[in-house]
Order: sequence, then structure tokens, then C-alpha cells
Amino acid sequence: MSYALSVTVSDSFDDTVTRTVNALAEQGFGVLTTIDLQKVLAEKIGMTIPRQLLLGACRPQLAGAALEAEPSIGLLLPCNVTVQEINGARTQVQILDPSVMISLTNNPALLPMAEDAGHRLSLVLAALGEPPSPVDSPASGASVTAN
Repeated sequence: MSYALSVTVSDSFDDTVTRTVNALAEQGFGVLTTIDLQKVLAEKIGMTIPRQLLLGACRPQLAGAALEAEPSIGLLLPCNVTVQEINGARTQVQILDPSVMISLTNNPALLPMAEDAGHRLSLVLAALGEPPSPVDSPASGASVTAN
């Protein structure tokens, strides 16, 4: 089952983080949490991974409506966004598909909120994307995909 929306860009990791936070804000999402996965795993278990941040993004209007429809939905909030360095040259942004989150609830009342969030988050990824040039392969060009 596909569970993530993603885009890969040639921007630096730091620039991509900034652009991601800004694109989220343009769609009404605030970043509530930022977890440096590289740092946490290095400190806790000595594991070395490429740079990766986990951002907890929330659009209050959607979260409020979702909580009214499903009081336990807080277990699935906020929207998770990762920014991950790939081979030091590219950066991937992935967002958990909101329709996957709500599928865990079996509550059809959440569908409009998931569709709204999914649309807005797709716009976030589109704002980050680079149009691939004719010589780019799918692996080397920017692409927005569902994983």
C-alpha cells in the first residue's frame, strides 16, 4: 500500500528544509515539532544515517475539525514530513498521505479533512519540485510520487 507523497530536489538539505517550512506555511500548516533523526540516532544508539529531519506539521482548522469528528484522531496527528539528504547531493521530502492516516479510523466523516489536507500537502510538494529536463531520468530528476 502506498503511504507517502514525495519529491526529490537538487537543492541543499538546509535550503530544502527552509523551503519546505515556507511551503507548509503558505498552505496554512505550522511546524509544531522538529526532530533531528541523525542526531537522535547517533546519540542514542551510535547509528550513522544521512541528515534527516522529522517535521510535525499541523493546520489547526483541519486538526480541530478532525478532533470533532474523531476524538481519538490526536493519536495520528500531526502530519509527518521528513526531509532527508540523499548521497549528499539531493534532498527528498516525504509526507505521510493523510488518506492513509484516516484509513486506520474507519470513520468516513474524516474523508473531507483528509482530502483537503492531501490537496494542500500535494501543493507543498509541487512548490518544492523542479521540472525535470528532457535528459533527466526519473531517478535523477525531481519528481512527485506516491510511495
